[in-house]
Amino acid sequence: MVKKVVICGVNTAELPKISYKESFEMLKQIKSGDNEVRKQFIISNLRLVLSVVQRYTARSNNLDDLFQVGCVGLVKAVDNFNIDLNVKFSTYAVPMIIGEIRRNLRETNSMRVSRGIRDTAYQVMFARELLEQQSSDEIDLNNVSQALDLPIEKITYCLDAINEPISLYEPVYSDDKDCLLYVDQIADKSGNDDVWIDNVTLSQAIKKLGEREQNILRLRYYEGKTQCEVSKEVGISQAQVSRLEKNAFLELKQYM
Repeated sequence: MVKKVVICGVNTAELPKISYKESFEMLKQIKSGDNEVRKQFIISNLRLVLSVVQRYTARSNNLDDLFQVGCVGLVKAVDNFNIDLNVKFSTYAVPMIIGEIRRNLRETNSMRVSRGIRDTAYQVMFARELLEQQSSDEIDLNNVSQALDLPIEKITYCLDAINEPISLYEPVYSDDKDCLLYVDQIADKSGNDDVWIDNVTLSQAIKKLGEREQNILRLRYYEGKTQCEVSKEVGISQAQVSRLEKNAFLELKQYM
């Protein structure tokens, strides 16, 4: 079936379609208290919910849950729509559905982000959508920055803050045979040739130091002890430990 999408057990390809005129007549009947028409109208507009939900596929693993949340927004839009305003129902309903979904994402987000940052991010997203509808040119963050009179640095920060973290073991690509994960795309720079050579050179340089200086560096930087703790262990003052440590660093620097 063409453009078939099954979500929450609903096959959207089988949903009825209604014209603008039919929509207006049904809304008048709904306002007069016809619950059966209300039910039919909600079902006929479920595609509207699906079109909104698809924008958030990257931010939620459970689209069925988001679809149900979006349906709550749709129902609120039906119950609160004013037919006297001469506005298309979808123009009013889409922001209601988006608002309900965003509220749910805020409450279920695994990372706690302040309300002010979230509100700014959603304001930026809404402004960008509005600018894209009003212009045929490509809209970037500079355009949004000018429209909202906000620094582009703040806009970038707020948008980054609401991004959902992903697992390193999330698949980037997969087929029947192979699966490529994010962790496979990350280079380990700790084991390259330069680091290996530096480690060997440092090891040789440390061997050139006296036994006491080697012991002090081991206690300070391998065991993580303070100069005061080292002074008690080796039996000298903290000032002497500090001086020997500095001298050891100078010798290491000269050798390397």
